[in-house]
Amino acid sequence: MERKDTIFNLCVAAFLLTASIILVAAGSMLVLSRVDISLVIMVSLVVALASFLKTNLLRFELHLVLLNGLVVLALYRYDGEIGVFTAALLFAATSTIAGLSRRDVKYLEILATTSMAVISTAAAWGSITVLFGNSEIVRQRHDTASTVWFFSIAIVTFYAANAICHWLLFTFGRNPDPRRKFDSFMMDSAVVFGLSGLVGGLGIAALDEMSLYVIAGIVGFVGLVYWTYHRYTSDLQKTAERARSSERIRAEFAEAKLQTLEQYVEDLETSSEALQESHETFRHAAYHDALTGLPNRNYFIDTLKLLLQQSRENSDMNFAILLLDLNRFKTINDSLGHSMGDRLIKNVAKRLSQMVRDEDTVARFSGDKFGIILIDLTMKNEATAFAERLSTRVAEPYTLDGRQVFTNVKIGIAYGSSKYIEAEDILRDADIAMYYAKDNDENHVIFDQKMHIRAMTRLQLETDLRFAIERNEFELYYQPIIGLDTASLIGFEALVRWNHPHRGLVPPNEFIPISESTGLIVPMTVKILHSACAQVAAWQRMWPSDKPLSVAVNLSGKHFAQPNLVDQISDVLTTTGIDPSSLKLELTESAVMENAETAIRMLKQIKKTGVQISIDDFGTGYSSLSYLHRFPIDLLKVDRSFVSAMESNSENGEIVRTVIALAKALNLKVVAEGIESIHQFHQLRILGCEYGQGYLFAKPLPVADIEKLLGDK
Repeated sequence: MERKDTIFNLCVAAFLLTASIILVAAGSMLVLSRVDISLVIMVSLVVALASFLKTNLLRFELHLVLLNGLVVLALYRYDGEIGVFTAALLFAATSTIAGLSRRDVKYLEILATTSMAVISTAAAWGSITVLFGNSEIVRQRHDTASTVWFFSIAIVTFYAANAICHWLLFTFGRNPDPRRKFDSFMMDSAVVFGLSGLVGGLGIAALDEMSLYVIAGIVGFVGLVYWTYHRYTSDLQKTAERARSSERIRAEFAEAKLQTLEQYVEDLETSSEALQESHETFRHAAYHDALTGLPNRNYFIDTLKLLLQQSRENSDMNFAILLLDLNRFKTINDSLGHSMGDRLIKNVAKRLSQMVRDEDTVARFSGDKFGIILIDLTMKNEATAFAERLSTRVAEPYTLDGRQVFTNVKIGIAYGSSKYIEAEDILRDADIAMYYAKDNDENHVIFDQKMHIRAMTRLQLETDLRFAIERNEFELYYQPIIGLDTASLIGFEALVRWNHPHRGLVPPNEFIPISESTGLIVPMTVKILHSACAQVAAWQRMWPSDKPLSVAVNLSGKHFAQPNLVDQISDVLTTTGIDPSSLKLELTESAVMENAETAIRMLKQIKKTGVQISIDDFGTGYSSLSYLHRFPIDLLKVDRSFVSAMESNSENGEIVRTVIALAKALNLKVVAEGIESIHQFHQLRILGCEYGQGYLFAKPLPVADIEKLLGDK
């Protein structure tokens, strides 16, 4: 490419050099007196008209017809030297004026075009000189044939020289297809030069027949007519342009409207897609757990509804649901924090998801509760076998922040069948089975109808229990407490009984656990405290003694954790008027050891009221001696299980001896429960036990029997 550019530039330089030499040679032979006004006028007119044509009608190359025609005319009328200068002036002036009109002046192109015109004119001049001598000889003949031959030879030579110059430019220029370009030039140039000869001949004929001024007038008139026509067509073009502009504006306005509409439609589609995405997001959130990503209870129930519908239509379809509850999750949450608890939940969810098949469902209900649906079961024991594997897998340790954490699950299983109408029914039965597993410390339990009956009974009992508090259906029985050294009555333990309006007397082991789980134990205990203290205060007044009768009332762990317990005790003391030292509150080991530091603070506040505190069923729980000496307590009660076995089991006798010795070391009194024989009575006296109660002395009695006992004292 660089080599071609170099050759091209050399060609242009050669053209310029050759043209310069020709102009210098022509200048040396030029006789200025031969240049007349006719030539000047013709050159001016042709330059003006050719410039206009080159600017406005370049595609048709009519300007070349005029330029070449005038050059040949100049050769004929004024000889070669004037013809060469005429060619140089015509091509240079026309190209420059046209370039200025288009504001695109290409000087190198002007020099090349002018040089090729000078060279071609010189070639035509040379061929005419060789054949005719000079143009003066031809003019003097006044022979049409000679004139035609003159113009033909001049045009052919002009055409040939011009073709050679263009071939060089096309060959070494930057044209991608120089051959095709040159062929096209030859075709167009043949027409142009043919017309040029015709224009030149017509020009000679016109000059011979009329004066130059007439020709100038005709040209001027034609120019005026053309200018008028051009202005008319220009006005038409402007009007058409205004119409097109107006149409374009309307089209642009319509396009803008269309674009606005398209944008609006696109925005609607985007909004619709966003709405659909939001809908999907909300739907996913409504049916999935945010923490684990598992399906939630809503999804689980919808799946159950579909399975129950399918089971009604196809009796061979077998499925089971498993409800799982994590043990010790609250302890982990309270001790390690909720974030650690959340991580444990996510790890458990991951293990559950890994254990089920793709067609099964794992869901998280809430907190530490999960549900699983197993479908396409071939045998019912598949569910229990899966539950066993699940219990083993979940019980494996979890590593959280370098700490190993343990938990396990209790599982309730219910099998799907057509008897279930609603999804909530089978879910309820699995829930009953799960709580049965928790209550009986079993890994998994399969639901049976007896569980439902027990659950309904429990629910009814809970409902009745709420009304029992309002209707004062509770009755206190009192079991005497005896001073073992004197065998004298020193007080009572108040024990509650429930006189159910339909079932009769309900034993405490049936309703006390329900009252504790529902929180009803608190208002129940407050009523018991009021009744027991008021009753014993009345007995103190009716049967006064040196050491007033006392009453012991059991206090549950749930009630002990109530922040307003001290206020309730103070209110009981104030309302009943009993001496605070006559009231003994009994707490189990587990109640005070669950949170020992908090228990110590609460016990100290209770002691400020003046009441006495005893640890009930001592020896059956787990007490730390490091805490026991810090508890502000007054008595220890030895559990009946140790006392009743003292005769047959020397080991239990040693336990009782150790408890009594520990109490004396801590300056505490001891009460033995469950004394049923004279032998136990004597053993306890020998060991230094201060107080005792049991069927040897009296069973729990109603108020009327206690008053008979007091009257017979």
